[in-house]
Order: sequence, then structure tokens, then C-alpha cells
Amino acid sequence: MIFHLTLNRNTNKSIIPINYQYPLSAAIYKILQKGNKEYAQFLHEEGYGKGYKFFTFSDLKGKFKRDGDRLILLEDSMQLKVCFHLPLASQVFVEGLFRSETIEIADKKSKSSFTVQSIIAETPPLNEIENEKEIIQIKLKPESAIVAGPKKEDGNYDFKAPDEEGFTESLIYSWREKIKAAYNEKTGRDAMLSIEVEKYENPYRSRLIHIKAGTTEETKIRGFLNFKLKLTAEQRFLDLILNAGLGLYSAQGMGCVGVIEEHINKNEK
Repeated sequence: MIFHLTLNRNTNKSIIPINYQYPLSAAIYKILQKGNKEYAQFLHEEGYGKGYKFFTFSDLKGKFKRDGDRLILLEDSMQLKVCFHLPLASQVFVEGLFRSETIEIADKKSKSSFTVQSIIAETPPLNEIENEKEIIQIKLKPESAIVAGPKKEDGNYDFKAPDEEGFTESLIYSWREKIKAAYNEKTGRDAMLSIEVEKYENPYRSRLIHIKAGTTEETKIRGFLNFKLKLTAEQRFLDLILNAGLGLYSAQGMGCVGVIEEHINKNEK
């Protein structure tokens, strides 16, 4: 379930932290909690199976000027894509929660308020596929930084770049774990999954993101943008990626992806 939001600023000047992902995630949870406290608590505290929160969002899109660790919005509105792995029957409910709501993006240094001017539900990209177990091949582009890498002995991650050994393996591992959480252990273990990286002429871009910036719980993660990914899997597993993100830290706005429509191909079993 994918929605495209237009956010209008509520003041003449809007300043947000450059590491806006965590406060934006918290603001979205707050809206969900207003409509359904039990569902919001489930997302925030339990998630699916191993604690996965099947939810992600894109980078904010708009004209900004950087000022140190702040971003100054240079126009009246900006755009945001939010994705939830929920039954389509929930679409009207979720859409209603966000309509005309206020989203605050704040930390200890600044706070800006935005009103949801419009919300448009995206037709599911793979909606025309009737058999959810059909093997499909699609190409994707990152709409927020994709974070991947194995966990080290100290509990931190060894973040990998798209051209490094272990990048696609780590993505497949986290994808498989999400399938286990959404379905069951056997389905995730047996799923046929393939990921290939394709480069643009320009090199990929690295981004360092601070989660809970400026607090004792601050975590630094590194993700990458500006490349393509070719995924092959059952339609239902691809839907999971489109709705819940690819890689690590999806609920913090990492790994949001979009389909490059002209590269959708059906593969018969």
C-alpha cells in the first residue's frame, strides 16, 4: 500500500534537521496512533514476527538550502511517499488518517509543522499479476538510501557499498528474514530470491544518516543511492519489498524503492 503526500508548510519559514528520518518516522507513528492505538502500538513495539515494522518512506522531495545540520525549505510544499505492508482493504482507513493531518518534524534545535494538503494512493505496481506466486522480474530505483551489510560481533553493522562483496547477499538475507516474519520460517527459507546491481553512468552516492541525532542513543548508518536493482522472485515477495522497504532500517525511512515500470517482465515457472 503506497501513498504520495503533499505537505504544505504552516509558517513562512520551515527549518528541519538534515537527519530528519527519525523525527519523521515518529510523526507518522503519531498519526497512526490517533486512528488506531492498537495498530500503532503493534507497529512500534512488536511488528511482525521478529519485530519487523513493515513500513517505510522516501526522502523528502522539495527545494532545500543546507545550513549546517539544518535544511531550509525554499518553497511552500514538499512531497513524501509512504508505504505500508497492509491488506488493500485497509487503504481507505489509512488514507483517512493522513488526510488534512499535521506532521511535525522536530528535534532539540528546530521544529516545523506541515499540513497534509493531498494524499494519493498509488495503484499497486504488480496489481495486474493475478497469481501471487508467479515469478516476476522487476527493476527498482532507490527513493531513499539503501542500507545493507552483515552484523559484526559487537552488534554493529559492517555497511557495504553496491559494488562491494556482500552487498547483494546482505540484501537477500534481510529480505528473507522479512519473508519469514510475514509468512513463516519455511516460506522464507525456501524462497527463490535474486538481486543484481546495475550502475548508471554517474557513480552511486553515499549518505551518512544519524538516527536519534544529538542523543545518547545516536546511531550512525550508511546507505547508498543512484543505482538500479534487478530483483527476481514471486510476486508476493516483491510486493513485500515495495511496501516495506529493502535492506536495513526500513522503518526509519531507509530502502524505499520504486519500480522502473518499463522493465517489468513476467517469467513463467
